[in-house]
Formats: sequence, structure tokens, C-alpha cells
Amino acid sequence: MLDALLLLQPPGKPFTVDVIDIDASPDASLLARFDELVPVLFCDLAQPELCHYFLDEAAVRRCLA
Repeated sequence: MLDALLLLQPPGKPFTVDVIDIDASPDASLLARFDELVPVLFCDLAQPELCHYFLDEAAVRRCLA
């Protein structure tokens, strides 16, 4: 998913990606929340997820617009 996501990065509008290993995270709530839904992608952790398992290109493009 990460490779496909980076291909959607628009020229002149770079974004950053934070990869969090939920199995190794000290925040147990992440494992409880996402357990088998990985990989999961958010535009913002305060917002609902954009997608999980597979990249939803349309959702990512809406987020980046």
C-alpha cells in the first residue's frame, strides 16, 4: 500500500507518511482498534480511516484535494 500511495503524491504538494507498527506500539489501543485491519490508512487520525487492506485511490485523491 505504501508504494502505491507514494505514486499518488502530487508534484509540488509533498506529504509525509507515518508508519506505525501496531504490534510494537506502546499504545495498546491501536492493536485493539485495528488488529486485523492492517494496513490501514488515515489522512488524519482524528478522521475515519480512508481504507484498509488495499489502497482506495479515489479516497486518497479526495483527501489530497
